[in-house]
Amino acid sequence: MPSRPTFLRRKLGAKLRRMREQAGLSLDEAASRLDKTRSALHRVETGETRVDVHLARSIMDVYDIFDTTLLDEVRQAFKPPWHWAYGIKRRGYVDAETEAARVHEYVVLDMPGLLQTKAYMRALFAGGIPRSEQVIDRDITVRTIRQYRLTDPDRPLELVVVVHEAALHRELGGREVMRAQLWHLIEMSQLTTVTLQVLPLSQGAHLVPNAPFFVLSFADEEDPELLHVEHPGGSIQTEEPAEVQAAKLAFEQAQSVALSPADSIALLERLAVELYGL
Repeated sequence: MPSRPTFLRRKLGAKLRRMREQAGLSLDEAASRLDKTRSALHRVETGETRVDVHLARSIMDVYDIFDTTLLDEVRQAFKPPWHWAYGIKRRGYVDAETEAARVHEYVVLDMPGLLQTKAYMRALFAGGIPRSEQVIDRDITVRTIRQYRLTDPDRPLELVVVVHEAALHRELGGREVMRAQLWHLIEMSQLTTVTLQVLPLSQGAHLVPNAPFFVLSFADEEDPELLHVEHPGGSIQTEEPAEVQAAKLAFEQAQSVALSPADSIALLERLAVELYGL
């Protein structure tokens, strides 16, 4: 199964498509003027084929549109994503999250990845599909790097998360790991970039989603919001407006029946003591 083009390549391709449409050219007309086949230009516009600066210059000439940022965007899209250096080349969510400005996350049985301690990560990764210690260490490193965005003064990532209370009762790694994890949630929820709510067990299951999902938003208004859903066989990403909107409505429903941020912290403090001790 071919890997999904990187976020920046898809973003660049979408921009080139908008430029073509702005020039009033069909895909066939533009392809002919650029000495390309229709399918080749289509792959450029979907991000499947990489664009170099020579093609970008030709596109600006043919479309009669000069964009001061286009060549820099081409060069940036050429660069491999940072997580490739860690051997992760098909982690589409990490790629998109790197460029996101805001993440809405709903989780049921696990703690939010960006709010996990290293000890909790290790227990989580060790309990999943069999993997070596080297791979576990690599995945912990990648997740820890992702967490830096929450406190990055230049490109902060806003995280709005609803955690089902079931995740707080699901013991991973032992009592000490869980106690530290709950207090870590409390600490992280104090960040200005983090909004955390707990969905109590008492809330009717029919009112809330029963599977985790993410909705990612981006600083550039031209970039459509992205829905990411993980499943046992992999993951699904879609920018289809109807599906994204349905997920946003489900998230808002979960928020509306979850505890307030202040009451969520109070619950975390109580459970940290009652379930896992001082």
